[in-house]
Amino acid sequence: MRTLDIVVIVLYLLAMPAIGIMLSGKQRSSKDYFVGNRQMSWWVVTLSVVATETSTLTVISVPTIAYLGNVTYLQLAIGYLIGRVLVAFVLLPKYYAGGLVSAYGFLGSRFGGGMQGTASVTFLFTRLLADGLRLFATAIPVKVLLNAVGIDAAYWQIVVGIAIFSVIYTYVGGIKAVIWVDAIQMALYVAGAIIAVIFLATQLPDGWFSAAAGDGKFQMFEFSSDLLTDQYAFITAVVGGAVFSMASHGADQLMVQRLLACKNVRDSQKAVIASGVVVFIQFALFLLVGSMLASFYNNADPESLGLGQGDEIFSHFIVNELPPGVSGLLIAGILAAAMSTISSSLNSLSTSTVSDLYKRFTKRELPDATVLKQAKVWTLIWAGVFVVFASFFAETTATDDPVVELALSIASYTYGALLGAFFLGLLVRRANQTDAIIAFLSTIAVTAYFVFGVTFLPEGAEEPLGLAFPWYTPLGVIVTLVVGGLLSLRHPAQPKEAPAEETVHSS
Repeated sequence: MRTLDIVVIVLYLLAMPAIGIMLSGKQRSSKDYFVGNRQMSWWVVTLSVVATETSTLTVISVPTIAYLGNVTYLQLAIGYLIGRVLVAFVLLPKYYAGGLVSAYGFLGSRFGGGMQGTASVTFLFTRLLADGLRLFATAIPVKVLLNAVGIDAAYWQIVVGIAIFSVIYTYVGGIKAVIWVDAIQMALYVAGAIIAVIFLATQLPDGWFSAAAGDGKFQMFEFSSDLLTDQYAFITAVVGGAVFSMASHGADQLMVQRLLACKNVRDSQKAVIASGVVVFIQFALFLLVGSMLASFYNNADPESLGLGQGDEIFSHFIVNELPPGVSGLLIAGILAAAMSTISSSLNSLSTSTVSDLYKRFTKRELPDATVLKQAKVWTLIWAGVFVVFASFFAETTATDDPVVELALSIASYTYGALLGAFFLGLLVRRANQTDAIIAFLSTIAVTAYFVFGVTFLPEGAEEPLGLAFPWYTPLGVIVTLVVGGLLSLRHPAQPKEAPAEETVHSS
């Protein structure tokens, strides 16, 4: 019976590259490939931004958060919306004023090529870790389905297959293909979640909602006094989520590149703010799925269901409880979330490599045809590197915690330094390139120390706990501004109309 599921998935995998290539049109220039010649509608960009940040982790891991706990994760989404409003009015006008295709081009024009390259390399490394983990997470439900039909495939084999289909339309169609396919893929995985809710509603007994509410499953706010180690304490989640969102959507090339594809800064502002609203609704939907699964399985421990980790719960339900064909549709939705993130990462990695690094190292103005060719070559190279990283995670990652939390914490390691560098350039006129680079590297070191070397013992805790991951980014911003600000005091004050020292104008 599961053959029908396999057919649905195969049809999806074949259709997405074809649709992406068809909708993208011909790539005539590097600007076409990188930012769609700035002709994308804001509502399509909104869907692309949401699909890119959603990834497989939202689909299979966010339900796990509600299954094992409650819906306090939504507090992060409140912070995300606040952060995006700030991005819309503080950072996006700077990018459009400079006519940039890379977020780090701003750092290049403000401080110099050295700072631009430092930020770009940091972005590349962070994306490999975070999205390599996301690619591995995608293989979890696919492996469960294949096992159900008697196919024993290794995680790395599944990862290679997903990467191949993602790279086809990314290589040929550039950012236009990525954005349009993202929009379609978002519709698919949201439809899958709605189908899961409808099916669960028909299976659960009357009164399940009130019983779940009585168990605290729908608790949204957590006003804990443990602000340092409790990642879902209200202040921690909202403040940390807001600063994290400012970094992810204002200083991360993965998201900024989509926003720069809008026709003008006003459309870009609409897209980023609307994406915050959509993300909140989407999180609520997947958390509802998790709460319903908890009622469906009577709050059973994942191990008692024969599962290796909590993130397999939704996949287990899809494969074993849903009718054939419907299971395939939901697995296709999970693949859609994964492919949108991977294709977006490949395009942004390629853009950053060529515009921030390749041009700097060659130290000459390249013909546009050469830039476009290099962008496509680097798309293929990064696809191969992604497969290696994802396969590494498949062999080494074993955790009882939802994988989405691990991925967010990885991104938080460097987001503080990236966002802090932007604020340093905007707020501290005396700061030059040397100040910025020293502050940037100092922030990475301090953040690593707090992540791996600092623990706290909250009242009532049985063992020391680390700093909650939502604080990583605010900590990094503060360290960058303090270190960069103090170093800048060595220089004379800049006249208001004069450019900052060591300024290099470039895109």
